[in-house]
Amino acid sequence: MNLMRTSVVKTVLLVVLWVYGYTGAGQSRVKGDAVRVTYRQVVNGQDGRRGASAVLLAGREISEVRSGRQGQPGSGRPPEEKEILDHRNKMAYQMATIAAEASASSGANDLETAANGGGQRGATRFHIKTPFSGFPELTLTGEKETILGYACEKATTTLRSNSIEIWFTRDLPFRGTPQMAYGIPDGLVLKIVRNRNFALEADTLVFTGEEDVPVLPEDPGREVDQALYRHLITENLITTIDIFQDEQISWGNEIRNPEGEVLNETYKYAGGTVILKKVALPEAAPWDQVFAELLQYSNGDAYDRTGTVFMIPEGGKTSFLEALRDGIDMVPYFTARNGKSYQGMTATGDYLPPVELVRFFTPFGVSHFNEQVKVYGQVWEEAAWYKQEVTDLQPLLKGEVWMGVFIGNYDKGGHKVSLRLKYYPGSPQPREERENRGPALWVKPLFNTLNIMEMAGQNYGTLFDTDSLTVEFEVPEGVKSLKLRYLTTGHGGWGGGDEFNQKENRIFIDGKQVFQITPWRTDCGTWRKYNPASGNFWNGITSSDYSRSGWCPGSATDPYFVPLENLSPGRHTLKVAIPQGAPEGGSFSAWCISGLLTGEY
Repeated sequence: MNLMRTSVVKTVLLVVLWVYGYTGAGQSRVKGDAVRVTYRQVVNGQDGRRGASAVLLAGREISEVRSGRQGQPGSGRPPEEKEILDHRNKMAYQMATIAAEASASSGANDLETAANGGGQRGATRFHIKTPFSGFPELTLTGEKETILGYACEKATTTLRSNSIEIWFTRDLPFRGTPQMAYGIPDGLVLKIVRNRNFALEADTLVFTGEEDVPVLPEDPGREVDQALYRHLITENLITTIDIFQDEQISWGNEIRNPEGEVLNETYKYAGGTVILKKVALPEAAPWDQVFAELLQYSNGDAYDRTGTVFMIPEGGKTSFLEALRDGIDMVPYFTARNGKSYQGMTATGDYLPPVELVRFFTPFGVSHFNEQVKVYGQVWEEAAWYKQEVTDLQPLLKGEVWMGVFIGNYDKGGHKVSLRLKYYPGSPQPREERENRGPALWVKPLFNTLNIMEMAGQNYGTLFDTDSLTVEFEVPEGVKSLKLRYLTTGHGGWGGGDEFNQKENRIFIDGKQVFQITPWRTDCGTWRKYNPASGNFWNGITSSDYSRSGWCPGSATDPYFVPLENLSPGRHTLKVAIPQGAPEGGSFSAWCISGLLTGEY
């Protein structure tokens, strides 16, 4: 009887100790109703802190984790995000709130209805709900370690081929983890190690009062799936500028342009083969990234065509805009040794040529001819998609600028395109905290022989048969890290033409060769599914499969970047030499090359 009474007393005492904040043998006293744990990053054994660390607020039943990068939504930081674990009901929640002004400024406002389930304006609130069983299963290893004075157990798992170690303690009556995606143990996580080289380690552990005990919010917003959740989060960070939406580029249709220079209105020139729009672009920080995205499909034209996304720089007495409006003779020209005049292709003291963002090539009739041409085992794509980074052109992509797209064709249906620029933040800091940090970027357009006004009399780049392209330029004092951004593709669509023959490009500065390349693409067969109207030959090869001089039907061409760090300030002369092939009958070869200098102050 005495033994039984003693056992009962011990049991009651242990319960009292637990309720009033005492732990078992060797455990320290709990001094609050919740605990706040901050974590630091450790990379390869070194402090790898990037910004503030994650912060976990853990109670007995509910835990909440927020990134230390939290800030005002729309300020260049992530939106307000929470991960909440309901340990009693074994349910996990990911929640996010995007302020109305952030949605509007980032281009995410069109997703507000999808997230909120209604058309009301205001903060966008949404969440994901996942049972604990939906996370990786953990395996206890029996290994022990002491972290911040608490005995921890080790559990392991894998996630997408990543090995995960989780160290957690049961010494405290609180439960939670800073990264629930790796699995949720029945305790308080104090360290997570991924692939043995990246870790989140508890840095501080502070007990808090009843007012800090986390709770489930009454209104977590609309429940969405994982894909939409991530899309809404990332779109809030990205500034998207839609420039053209399903615009037709064709030849021979009636054109009625707006009067004057109207913002966000489409103008058409060169018989309709050039579309142009004046748009307002944001100013990016030097470390932000900018991408151009173009969607293109045939609206009647069956052939592969040269295309370009370009902007018209200002700063001279004349600009390419005047040529589009009033004729190609409005811009400076030079006469090559072959006796032909080449209009608007090189920079002068009073003129800058169009700046090429993306050189692309339409495939043979994607979309329009999909149902007319059947090839066994082949499923045609609905459109061609081009996405290229244009971060190095940032100094030109701000404020009010003229942006355009050209596709050479003589078809009344032609092509349709959509174009947007996307600005991705390179830092989680608010923009006002990032200003005046880092180098200023510098750009100088030099030449562009792609005849954007082909259908309005601008000559092809055929000068290389007897001449080199020559342009003079000046490097200002203080500019460093100079590079030449060089785009090149060869054309001449018959067996002896430069489209199908390798030709070396050589670049000279002040008479000294600084670069040589033979542009050639052998991967054109990769884009077969975009080319329904491509010719099929007797041997099973299709025209779109043939290797070409730096391009393929359905692809974009990458620029080359030529380092020029040793170029001193002052005047210089640049020459481009290409052994262009001779004409055959009515066929001729030409080279579309464009180049500009980039640097940093």
